[in-house]
Amino acid sequence: MNDVEDDVEISFPVKFLGRVEVVRPDGIQILEEATQNLKTSDEFSSEKAAKKSKVHLFLSLSGIDILENKTKFLLYSCDLSTISFCAVHPSSPKVFGFVAKHPAADTYHCYLFQSAKFSHVLVSVIGDAFRVSKKEETHRVGRDIKVEALQHKNKMLQRENDKLKRRLAGETDD
Repeated sequence: MNDVEDDVEISFPVKFLGRVEVVRPDGIQILEEATQNLKTSDEFSSEKAAKKSKVHLFLSLSGIDILENKTKFLLYSCDLSTISFCAVHPSSPKVFGFVAKHPAADTYHCYLFQSAKFSHVLVSVIGDAFRVSKKEETHRVGRDIKVEALQHKNKMLQRENDKLKRRLAGETDD
């Protein structure tokens, strides 16, 4: 069982600036390029349609959900395991974003937001959640490896036990 409940989540009201496909999974430069790309992107693109809408950013140990403010329609959902970078924009302290790998394709997207009060807090909280998620994943993997090793040892002991039973049965038949 987890020490931390899986359904614990926090929500922040922020302004969603948009989502941009990026070439690399991390780096401040990616955040700056994505911001610039949003300023010059096609005004009819679907990515721009949601631009500057108020959203709720829900953060849990399983991931980040971006919900439209009024309808609560799920715009995007990103597992924490897919997030590779999160930071505040260096020249615009109200702007922050994170980069996540697309779950079905080998591409990355930068999600950009604006918050007058919470940008630094959100980056810190997302980073903390990511670290806790990785720690639990590592712990689960470590536990799985131990279980696998014990199962292997159990099979070996069962074989040895069967061999000894056959030897013992062979000696008593004589």
